[in-house]
Amino acid sequence: MAELRRRARDDSQDLLAELEPDAGTITNEVTTESGSSDIPPSVDNTPEVLNKALSGLSSRWKNWWVRGILTLAMITFFFVIIYLGPMVLMMIVLCVQIKCFHEIILIGYSVYHSYDLPWFRTLSWYFLLCANYFFYGETVTDTFFALVQREEPLRILSKYHRFISFALYLAGFCLFVLSLVKKHYRLQFYMFGWTHVTLLIVVTQSHLIIHNLFEGMIWFIVPISCVICNDIMAYMFGFFFGRTPLIKLSPKKTWEGFIGGFFATVVFGLLLSYVMAGYNFFVCPVEFNNEANSFTVECEPSELFVLQDYTIPTVLQSIIGWRSIKMYPFQFHSIALSSFASLISPFGGFFASGFKRAFKIKDFADTIPGHGGIMDRFDCQYLMATFVNVYIASFIRGPNPSKLLQQLLALRLDQQLQIFKSLKANLLQKGMLPAGA
Repeated sequence: MAELRRRARDDSQDLLAELEPDAGTITNEVTTESGSSDIPPSVDNTPEVLNKALSGLSSRWKNWWVRGILTLAMITFFFVIIYLGPMVLMMIVLCVQIKCFHEIILIGYSVYHSYDLPWFRTLSWYFLLCANYFFYGETVTDTFFALVQREEPLRILSKYHRFISFALYLAGFCLFVLSLVKKHYRLQFYMFGWTHVTLLIVVTQSHLIIHNLFEGMIWFIVPISCVICNDIMAYMFGFFFGRTPLIKLSPKKTWEGFIGGFFATVVFGLLLSYVMAGYNFFVCPVEFNNEANSFTVECEPSELFVLQDYTIPTVLQSIIGWRSIKMYPFQFHSIALSSFASLISPFGGFFASGFKRAFKIKDFADTIPGHGGIMDRFDCQYLMATFVNVYIASFIRGPNPSKLLQQLLALRLDQQLQIFKSLKANLLQKGMLPAGA
């Protein structure tokens, strides 16, 4: 028994030594419980033009202006890609996904590069390719069904899509096993898990963003905008009124910013939803027009996007002087979306803060001056995308006639005839068809 304990202790020490990051490979932000920081100052990558223009300001106000200017630039870019349409939006989502994956994988490689693990980055990117092939293949088969059925090569790829995806993954799995080195077994399995968790967080949830887009651009724009609004307003309230720390993982976050951001985001969500719900471009599901070979956003708006009168409670009538108010039903759903964006989505940011502190880094990258990397801007968006997808599936989405028809047309003729007879008998029984039909 004593021998087993000794071996277990030695193995634990070996594992800790193997997983201990090289202190010289990463410098970052670690705030101790006493409030002091072990981190060397981060490199200032602010454009020289802004540095000269803001040279007379204190570091606090300089950072405020830098963040503000670049936030406006990013919001402008967001409006531009919305104007360019759903196809461009999907390409931007893919680019963001790849950049976020790169930033997370690069952290692992930077920490453990001294061990010279064979094929780590190559296999990581290969698994990213496999994951995207699977998810985007599913989307293409579902959305471009008629086009896929017209082209023989696409039809074959669609038919065996899942088998091909699994075969590609198996190839990567076998290559990983062949790359195992005796000295670094546990470290290699650690990095194997690192890659797969990154795929789960980044690729799966970015795929859900695209699914939300196909339900209507309003389901894409409102949630993302609410997260952006909450981020901005929480920063503003915290900057001017913040006094009470919110969470140790993010010492700069305050209760004043958290609460102020919540109320501002709910109001913003109601106003944005009211404006967007009146335009078919935003509320109609994004569908592919086989005749025009392009995406279309034309439809008869559902009841969610039709103005309705709502009676105001008697208690409030005497205060505001109104008996009723016109609202879109979608605005009530926007309250749920904006509440999640301001109360729960920030925990995605806290999770990312804990991750960065675990590896002693301040930001995932320095892509955007004053903001960090792309992943620093999207840590809350991925959690929001998952919620929106679950929310739509639970409370909004019903059977889609066009997709059901696509599936029926893919069946054999005898199967189609059997379904036709069953449907006809059901409609006759309910009196929807005349008896002699």
